[in-house]
Amino acid sequence: MGDALPATHYLLLMNAPVSAPSLLDAAGVDPARAQAILGDALAGADDGELFVEKSESESFLFDDGRLKSASYDSTEGFGLRVVAGETAGYAHASEVSEAAIRRAADSARLAKRGYAGTSAEAPRATNAKLYGEDDPLASPAFADKVALLQEIDAWARARDSRVVQVMASIAGERRTVEILRADGRLIRDVRPLSRINVQITVERDGRRESGYTGAGGRAGFEAWIGPDKWQAQVDEALRQALTNLDAVPCPAGEMDVVLGPGWNGVLLHEAVGHGLEGDFNRKGTSAFSGRIGERVAAPGVTVFDDGTIPGRRGSLTVDDEGTPTERTILIEDGVLVGYMHDRMSARLMGLAPTGNARRQSYAHMPMPRMTNTAMLAGGHTRAEMIASTKKGLYCANFGGGQVDITSGKFVFQCTEAYLIEDGRLTTPVKGATLIGDGPSALTRVTMIGDDFDFDPGIGVCGKSGQSVPVGVGQPSLKITGLTVGGTAV
Repeated sequence: MGDALPATHYLLLMNAPVSAPSLLDAAGVDPARAQAILGDALAGADDGELFVEKSESESFLFDDGRLKSASYDSTEGFGLRVVAGETAGYAHASEVSEAAIRRAADSARLAKRGYAGTSAEAPRATNAKLYGEDDPLASPAFADKVALLQEIDAWARARDSRVVQVMASIAGERRTVEILRADGRLIRDVRPLSRINVQITVERDGRRESGYTGAGGRAGFEAWIGPDKWQAQVDEALRQALTNLDAVPCPAGEMDVVLGPGWNGVLLHEAVGHGLEGDFNRKGTSAFSGRIGERVAAPGVTVFDDGTIPGRRGSLTVDDEGTPTERTILIEDGVLVGYMHDRMSARLMGLAPTGNARRQSYAHMPMPRMTNTAMLAGGHTRAEMIASTKKGLYCANFGGGQVDITSGKFVFQCTEAYLIEDGRLTTPVKGATLIGDGPSALTRVTMIGDDFDFDPGIGVCGKSGQSVPVGVGQPSLKITGLTVGGTAV
């Protein structure tokens, strides 16, 4: 690595006023001394950084007519990484002190073991600011949050006599991260995140069914706790639950499937998105490895990842290595054109980072992850898709799903679905699962809707034991010849 800048060279950038005290300062650590320790550890390495974090979060759960739990958590710590070739040394601690940083540097530097690399170019700077510095923990006050959940519970029960259980929850966090790089830049980002959830269970003639809604994003609670907002969530959860009361077991077999817009983009996220992350492709373990320039989807299918959408749950002003996020086209008109990269996968593949390095916390190393992943709209209406289907399934909402990255094979559970018969929606069904593989499913897209939408802000993505908030989106889609698993006998 080239010579580090002098220890006196210290800049505070990104998403916070320069006058704001750094996390290092607040912990009694001279940022210049921390930079000198980091620079010494990174000498001869390809890359690395000191990642410092302070996070405060709280959550409230109102269930069965009472406040069931209320929790508050505060954490802080740092992680120091030294990257040499394909090897990374990482050490972290919950104690932010010069002595702890020095011990971490001594451990992480072992990754070099005589390695002599060339320092990767530092991330470009940015003046973007994709969200404010709202503090979801500060407003509303504790008592007002409890009162809100109590009001949601009472209002939901009053909507229909068949309501037997209401679960309402809110959760918020304010996460401050600082990324100190060997060139002396200290990149700071303050990340608010809030969410409100409603689940309603109804009963009729001894049969119980549930419906669920949620909403959130990178702002305080005010955007989601107005009566018009939470009442709409209650009504939607109630509608789903009542619909499921009339659902019959889903038949199984191969059929055409129409997917609704928005949250159903989770299928795209799981079945395709993970396979387009740089680390899997660098290692050749993805179904999309080595296929840049090849047709991997039907004409008209354009898939992108965009971490720059203001306020979205998956958005970040900078990723967890300090690279500004961007809009990355992954599949364009059916042709694979790109992958999502952190700095390591980009360097090893001879490409540019795309701002997709993410980590769950200071205790985790970054890796290529999605932000907000979606498919662009087309020119068909959902009504046209349904009318063109003689026998099939309309999936309005998904629950969970699983995917095998190597093969792209997936299984997804539909939480709200209907049979399509002779071009019309007929009976609601339950127990429907979609089975297939991402690469094949993309080639079977025959109609793309004009009703693009993002999910309401509820996505959480897991990979290698780490969970991060994400966004998904898509228009309505018609996919031919998917295998539908059902429970009808």
